[in-house]
Amino acid sequence: MAVELKIGDYVQGKKFASLEHDFKGEIEKVYENSVLILIKEFTKSDEPIVNEYNHRAVVRKGDAKLIKAAPKPVKVPEPEA
Repeated sequence: MAVELKIGDYVQGKKFASLEHDFKGEIEKVYENSVLILIKEFTKSDEPIVNEYNHRAVVRKGDAKLIKAAPKPVKVPEPEA
């Protein structure tokens, strides 16, 4: 069974297009079959490409490896009226 990815998860993305190495980052948006990753960790030689991509990459869900799940939101009970 595949891991359900969600906003805030820290993932590793596979290299693609002009990127020569894998990268790590935080999921900003989840689509049906892909995720938008804010690239936070990358190899120095990939810096010009990462900058060109505005530190973002759209990656297939199957190519995004979960490193650390986002914390679950704490539900605050509503006061009774």
